[in-house]
Amino acid sequence: MAAPPARILIVDDDADMLRLLALRLSAAGYAVVAAESAEAALAQLDLVHPQLVLSDVRLPGRDGLALFDEVRARHPALPVILLTAHGNIPDAVEATARGVFTYLTKPYDGKELLGKVAQALALSAPCAPQAQANEDWRAGIVSRSSRMHDLLTEAYMVAQSDASVLLLGDSGSGKEMLARAIHRASPRARRPFVAINCAAIPEALLESELFGHVKGAFTGAQGPSKGLFQAAEGGTLLLDEIGDMPPALQVKLLRVLQERALRPLGAVKSIPINVRIVSATHHDLESALATAQFREDLYYRLNVVTLVLPPLAERREDIALLANHFLDQLARKYDKRLSGFAPEALKALALAAWPGNVRQLYNVVEQVCALSTTPLVPLPLVQRALRTPSTPVLSLAQARQRFERDYLVGLLRMTDGNVTDAARLAQRNRTEFYRLLQRHALAPENFKNDPADDDTVAAGRQD
Repeated sequence: MAAPPARILIVDDDADMLRLLALRLSAAGYAVVAAESAEAALAQLDLVHPQLVLSDVRLPGRDGLALFDEVRARHPALPVILLTAHGNIPDAVEATARGVFTYLTKPYDGKELLGKVAQALALSAPCAPQAQANEDWRAGIVSRSSRMHDLLTEAYMVAQSDASVLLLGDSGSGKEMLARAIHRASPRARRPFVAINCAAIPEALLESELFGHVKGAFTGAQGPSKGLFQAAEGGTLLLDEIGDMPPALQVKLLRVLQERALRPLGAVKSIPINVRIVSATHHDLESALATAQFREDLYYRLNVVTLVLPPLAERREDIALLANHFLDQLARKYDKRLSGFAPEALKALALAAWPGNVRQLYNVVEQVCALSTTPLVPLPLVQRALRTPSTPVLSLAQARQRFERDYLVGLLRMTDGNVTDAARLAQRNRTEFYRLLQRHALAPENFKNDPADDDTVAAGRQD
């Protein structure tokens, strides 16, 4: 059964704008609830349970910023997008710093609006539970991205055969988890799954670890020991980081794969084995072949089917799902009552670089889970875990532009929007000063404090 459409609460006192927004969002497949004031929107909030609020900044009575504050107090995880005229951009920027998901200026671009709406809904969407029993084979692999869907479809097909599989992908991208999923989907699912990291064990011990040894095979061998090939009998053996296997051991592994039998260290007789091999690496094995660091014959033995895991940065639509999934798991582990991430915190996660991929995301979520003192994980904790500055680092050009705009805003506020006085204080002529105001989309009338002027502006404004 298809999921119900996302419900969006739109707020604007301009009836024509409200109707246009409703038509555009309804045509995009969303369920729309309209309100003409902040008070009407708050009355609807707990009745319709929207997944997103889209509000004009300028509203009669309580404005859009006050509405945002009330929405945040009642429903901290509910994203809010503001629509604003150019003259109200400073207020909108301040609201974004306080937690508004984003703002759009009027007249807005239709594609940009739908893009921001989809992004906000994706970031706030809860992780959907595994609904079907036949999806148990991929339990723990949380994804909605098309790339992962295609990869998992191929992995399930490969699992039905007994072909060797080579998993390629950056460190932390989930290669071992995919190997386990392939094992669970295969006819060998009831037999053992055994994993070994070829880079983590010294060369002198790796042969014994893989193939086992007999008593007295080397100093300290007090008795016989089965290797991991025998431990995985009938099941699947994952050779993780196969690209780091020493060349001498590559020869012995090739012989085992060719003969389907192994001889433990120090033994005389070979032992037949029945094991499926899945190997994984973050190295470029084809480059290793060119430099003779990896045997070509072994490569083709292991590489019957290749599956490539995308880095987390190339499946950003999965970040919010994974973060909420991990938070749910870790909240139970730490016995903490956590309901999710603040919208700005989830946005920071979605935009991060993630060089460490899913493993790094898990570590970040574990850190914020351990340190969070509120039900909703705040932005500063996420920034701390990501080791990112709490304020963005601007380029020199951006810093100059921001300073110039703030300077002009200060002058207009000081002079109550009087351009002649402001230009004189800036030591610029009126024409040049007007050009500066136009460059920064500043309207002097929005800075007039005279009540009569305010009434005039309010009556004639176009939101």
